[in-house]
Amino acid sequence: MSTIILKDGTHMYYKDWGKGQPVVFSHGWPLNSDSWEAQMMFLASEGYRCIAHDRRGHGRSSQPWTGNDMDTYADDLSQLIEALDLKDAVLVGFSAGGGEVARYIGRHGTKRLAKVTLISAVPPLMLKTPTNPGGLPIEEFDKIRLGSLEDRSQLYKDLAAGPFFGANRRGSKVSRGMIDSFWLQGMIAGHKNTYDCIKAFSETDFTEDLKRFDIPTLIIHGDDDQIVPIGSAALSSSKIVKNAILKIYAGAPHGLAYTHRDRLNSDLLAFLKL
Repeated sequence: MSTIILKDGTHMYYKDWGKGQPVVFSHGWPLNSDSWEAQMMFLASEGYRCIAHDRRGHGRSSQPWTGNDMDTYADDLSQLIEALDLKDAVLVGFSAGGGEVARYIGRHGTKRLAKVTLISAVPPLMLKTPTNPGGLPIEEFDKIRLGSLEDRSQLYKDLAAGPFFGANRRGSKVSRGMIDSFWLQGMIAGHKNTYDCIKAFSETDFTEDLKRFDIPTLIIHGDDDQIVPIGSAALSSSKIVKNAILKIYAGAPHGLAYTHRDRLNSDLLAFLKL
């Protein structure tokens, strides 16, 4: 397997497919790089070098007890980019991975980057606060934490068979395979790591990170996202990031990389060619 050893000794797995301008994918919670297979197959076939890592504690990477926070995730991503000596790279972040990408830019800048894409992403802030009244109350994330502790296998099945892919909507065509893939990726991840990540993706404020975006940015979100509501996410981020391109997928759920893969692939390719 392709791995790098991070500064704290964590082994981080990554996929590296194709040749050309590098496109680096950051996955969501509790998934891993397998969640990007449709996009990586498509873009690698179109002449791009597609790279996706398993975040620490997820997939085939080590499961360290500590470091399960956005600052460390961003620094891990930086170490991967540095180790592969990537230049003119395009970062693509989904959900929690969008937070990872935003924090990377906040901490490491854009000197190695050409463009960035945020898909169903958590920035600027998921949590409801006095200054972010449109966010979700802490009780919602406490429920996820409780579900993780009591029966995380069932939690993942309920998320996948319900709101994540919009399977709870009339007319949904979510396959059993999609649900099983989500569950399997979640169960491969470390228990402590995915538990800590709930706080990381829900309570981290990425507002200042978004202000540092100074490269072309594409923001994609479904208007029926039941996991990361579009109002406090993409609509807010598009107002913070200068000259951002916002694409709203009508009726699309959170997991649109699966449910709307053809449209997403087409939009990513068009953005890369701009």
